[in-house]
Order: sequence, then C-alpha cells, then structure tokens
Amino acid sequence: MNKWLLMLLFTCASTQAAEHGVKELSPGRLLLKEGEMAVSLGPAPAKIERVLIIIHGRLRNAETYRQSAERAAELAGQSASTLVIAPQFLNETDIALHPVADTVLRWQGNDWMAGGLSTAPFALSSFAALDQIIERVGDHRQFPDVKEIILAGHSGGAQVVQRYALLAREQPALTAAGVKLRYVVANPSSYAYFNEQRPVAFNHAACPGFNRWKYGLTDLPVYASGQTAPQIEGNYVKRDVTYLLGQQDTDPQHPALDKSCEAEAQGAYRLVRGKNFFNYLLRRNPKGVNQRLVEVPGVGHNGDGMLTSPEGQKVLFGQ
Repeated sequence: MNKWLLMLLFTCASTQAAEHGVKELSPGRLLLKEGEMAVSLGPAPAKIERVLIIIHGRLRNAETYRQSAERAAELAGQSASTLVIAPQFLNETDIALHPVADTVLRWQGNDWMAGGLSTAPFALSSFAALDQIIERVGDHRQFPDVKEIILAGHSGGAQVVQRYALLAREQPALTAAGVKLRYVVANPSSYAYFNEQRPVAFNHAACPGFNRWKYGLTDLPVYASGQTAPQIEGNYVKRDVTYLLGQQDTDPQHPALDKSCEAEAQGAYRLVRGKNFFNYLLRRNPKGVNQRLVEVPGVGHNGDGMLTSPEGQKVLFGQ
C-alpha cells in the first residue's frame, strides 16, 4: 500500500446515529492542511490507474456511495485498477451526535454543498478540500500510475460537483503529469447559471435570490475570490463534464427535490432541469463545449441505479 494510504487513520466500526445526523461516521481520516477529513476508502488495488472520488448527497452517507461506486467499478471490470474515495462532509449536528476529535473538519448545515467554509478546526472551503484531495491523488510521486481522476456525485453530491467544476482552481501539476480530470453530474436538483436567463418564466420580484450563488454567479463564495463571471464560464465550458440524467427522475413533488422559486425557475423536475441547463450551455457556446448529456433509461432518483447502470458505467469508466 502506498505512503498516502498509510496516512489514513482508521477508527473502529462506525457509530450508529440518532435522527437528523448521519447514520454512519466514515472510519477513515485524511490529513489536510487545515484538519482531518472524514473519508470512506475502498480497497487499494496494487496498481492504481484511476481514482474515483464520489460525493455523497444531503444525507452525507459516504459509505453508501462508496459501495455503489465500487459495484459500478466491478461491473465495468475496472475494480482492479480503480481506487474509490468518498469524502464525508460532516456538519455540526453530526459532531454533536457523534463526538470526534477536534481536528476533524465540519461545516454548518449544508454549507459544504455550495463551497462554504468549515466551522472548525479552521475555515476551509469544501471546494478547497476537494482541491487538496485531487492534488494528492494526482501526485505521481505518490500515485505513479494514475492516469485519470473522476469527480462524481448524485443528487446533492451532483450539485457539489457542478458548482466545483464551475469554480475549481486550475491544477497545472495534473496537466504536467498527464492526469485527466473528469466530472460526472448525476440528477442534481439545480444548477448554477451564468446570467439571469432562465428557462421558466417566474416573478422576479418574488424571487430576489434567483441569480445568487448557488443558483447564479452573484454573491460568490470566498473560494471564488478574484474570478469574474466570464472567466468562470470560459473555464467551465472547457472542462470535461458529463450530465448523467435518469429518464424517470420526473417527479415534480419528489420529497428531496429543491422546490424553491430559484430552482423552479430552472424547470419542474430534475430531468427537465438538466436538459434545460445543457441546452442553455449549447446556446451560449455555439462553437461547442467539452461536455455531454447522457440519459439513463428506466432509472429515477436512485444513486445506485444511476452509477451501476450500463450508461453510468460507461460514463464513469470510459467503457
């Protein structure tokens, strides 16, 4: 096992949670510059050629998503070369229910979903945490065989991946090492748009936050300091992003669907919101984008179903 994996400090079996907190605390700890990140880590292949970083949704169920990603890798015949890492963005409620070391990073509520700053032990953007994880696994001194990194998420995790792909800082070391970085955005409730255009008519006066971050590019988080809207869009359309949409994710009353006016302005349900956003991208960039939309037949709002589907396997592993 390589040196970086030995830096993961494993605790005992995960503690079961009371309501409103995570059901499981991920047992792994990854040392970042500002603290320890809770993480669920899959088996380490002898030769790691691909790293799949899977982002959980609002339930912060990293273990569940790690297991689904590992199943997808196995079904695709890629488990022998793929390391799966599932960071767990704990919040203050989780920490109150499951006391952990003061060094473990935690956020307020769902602030982690939009790149917000951790509340302890230091102020670290959730996006900066992803920067450090990606930088680490793309370092050929520690992972000499890695050829690609995939950052993927479903539902709330897909919201994280789409927003991170918008604002992510360039990592020239990855390019220099020949490591490809891809993003997979599966069934998010909403997207961040580049301007005030929206596909659905709505009452602007009654929805003043429709273009504020995380739905638009006004009032950006600290992580985005110094970036302008044209720079953000210019960088984003060059990035390798796949929108993976379940054809049955069409329930406008789904209990986990964002029903705020800001999200409703993007469409009635997740499938149409994804199609609307992709069409918006194409209209704004008639010369083309480095992105694609893939639909998954017969699957609704189901993370495991999306990742392990034939379409999901092909998107994740390039089969």
